[in-house]
Amino acid sequence: MNQLILASAEMPMLSDIVVIFGLATLVILLFMRLKIPTIIGFLFTGAIAGPYGLSLVNASTAVEVLSEVGVILLLFVIGMEFSLKSLLSIKKAVFIGGSLQVGLTIGATTLLTYSFGFDWNVAVFFGFLFALSSTAIVLKLLQEYGQVNTIPGRTTLAILIFQDVVIVPLMLFTPMLAGESDNVLLSLLYLALKGALVILLTIISAKYIIPQLLFRVTKTRNEELFLLSIILTCFAVAYVTSLLGLSLGLGAFLAGLIISESDYSHHATGKILPFREIFLSFFFVSVGMLFDITFLYEHIFIILGLTALTFLIKFLVVAVSVRAIGQGFKEAFMVAFSIFQVGEFSLLLAKEGLKYNLLDPDTYQYFLAISILTMTVTPFVLKKREDLACGLLNLPLPSRLSKRLTNESIPNITLDTKELKDHLVIIGYGLNGRNLSKAAKSANIPYSIIETNPETVKVESLNGEPIMYGDAANDTVLEHVNIHKARVAVIAISNPEATKRIIASIRHITQNPYIIVRTRYLGEMEENLKLGANEVIPEEFETSIEIFTRVLNKYLVSKHDIDDFTVEIRSHNYEMFRNLSTEANSKFKVELPDINFVSLKVEKDSGDYINIPLKDAQIRDKFGINIVAIKRKSKTIAEITANEKLKLGDTVYAVGKPEALEKFAEELEIE
Repeated sequence: MNQLILASAEMPMLSDIVVIFGLATLVILLFMRLKIPTIIGFLFTGAIAGPYGLSLVNASTAVEVLSEVGVILLLFVIGMEFSLKSLLSIKKAVFIGGSLQVGLTIGATTLLTYSFGFDWNVAVFFGFLFALSSTAIVLKLLQEYGQVNTIPGRTTLAILIFQDVVIVPLMLFTPMLAGESDNVLLSLLYLALKGALVILLTIISAKYIIPQLLFRVTKTRNEELFLLSIILTCFAVAYVTSLLGLSLGLGAFLAGLIISESDYSHHATGKILPFREIFLSFFFVSVGMLFDITFLYEHIFIILGLTALTFLIKFLVVAVSVRAIGQGFKEAFMVAFSIFQVGEFSLLLAKEGLKYNLLDPDTYQYFLAISILTMTVTPFVLKKREDLACGLLNLPLPSRLSKRLTNESIPNITLDTKELKDHLVIIGYGLNGRNLSKAAKSANIPYSIIETNPETVKVESLNGEPIMYGDAANDTVLEHVNIHKARVAVIAISNPEATKRIIASIRHITQNPYIIVRTRYLGEMEENLKLGANEVIPEEFETSIEIFTRVLNKYLVSKHDIDDFTVEIRSHNYEMFRNLSTEANSKFKVELPDINFVSLKVEKDSGDYINIPLKDAQIRDKFGINIVAIKRKSKTIAEITANEKLKLGDTVYAVGKPEALEKFAEELEIE
């Protein structure tokens, strides 16, 4: 007993850490068996251990400090996996999409709250609270699902970045709403100057200071020194932004962007991840500790109604904001299903509201209950966000509204796969997947296709292709195509993170199929092979024909027949270039080994070659490549005019030398 008292005296929060980790271990073990996300387990742990539960934790302030460290490390890692170039490429989503989302949410919430009888200043403050979403939860889940670098993922990140920036002026406006502010306009001007200074320092550090520092550190080959320098960079930048009146989280994200511009970002990410997971768990526990289960029980119906209303308003506002920046309905719905919850910075702002008497204790508890409930359902909704978005697009709607959504409706899965066995599964129906299916059909090999582009599925299913819509990383989708009975599975998509998830999912179900993977870079080969791929074909050195050859080899087709198929496929491909001049045709035949035909996705919303007429962009003169066709939604533009423009979401079919295509890809895609 004396030893226990001594331990508590030497380190007062040690007992709290033991209680939190011990209870969390038991709760998460139970939740894992029930297939409930770990984030919910941490929230539940906080509710049990907190002051409204069993009061097992005393040092709540210390827990909040540790939780803040977790949020800092989370945003630091997100920044390292991003880049300044990537951030600039989504500036439209950050500034236009983010400002629309925040502004419209504040406006809608203010009007609704004012109609409930609250004073106008309190109504505006409620708008501030509900305008923000949970950066910590959403980005952690997007990372886990490998969806940060998808178009909806980057748009989600862009809006969250704007929210993290806008929290500062919202904090400055709060005293003014309570009638206790001096000069808010001067404070905002001062803040803008400080923000410009931070951006300038970030660019200088990313280009000149940090790369040189890390180069000298890595030359010592001392891992402890490397880790120390990375952590120092993170907390130093976060501390500087805090001194300037900006959020710690924003500073951590900027620090990650600085590291991302160096050659050491991947190694640094691996070093930081274990620390991030430990400290981030304190964040979710600290949020759970705010939850008064008794208050929830006593006002359950009111809280559930307000929670549903919150979801509806935020969903509609986010969807409208994303549509306003030119993205499709599916992407808009996916982003809306990601950031419908109330965020952790709202909890911080709510405490300011209590301080200035903008919230009374009962209203504060209502807000906390809504916040935690929306956070709790987020993992379930975000995991199914693509399915939910497709479900909305398929709803029976009035004819006028239905016409606007027709081009994005998702065909129902009608693929009959009950009799499929010893077949080929093609994952991805781009150029390689399309040619694979033609080769399989010619060889009388049974095959099925999995594709995530709803327009492609709709068109090809009408053409009689055995194609189904779905994410091939989903066990249910894989089981639907009888993956356990397939002889070969070919993954022909361009998303490296999605490719890894698909390989892992297939191997989780079965070891039967021979997995062939198409990848863009040689550096991705080793990890894919470790996950269970049998062959990895780098796009830099291989062509679609090589994939056909390997598939036919696995079906024991004779070399003579394989050669015949190859000739037939090449003849079909050459037909695509008949619109080229005779000289270009001859050159293509002679220099075939040095020419590639690829499909590129336009992932940037602005740039030197985006939203600019092709005649002004001069792509052929600058890169030495020809754009053969452009696929926009469900329409393929084969006859390209000089006034045609490349737009976000387009698939561009181009022919040229591999190195020229790689350079052009850098202008359209985000690595």
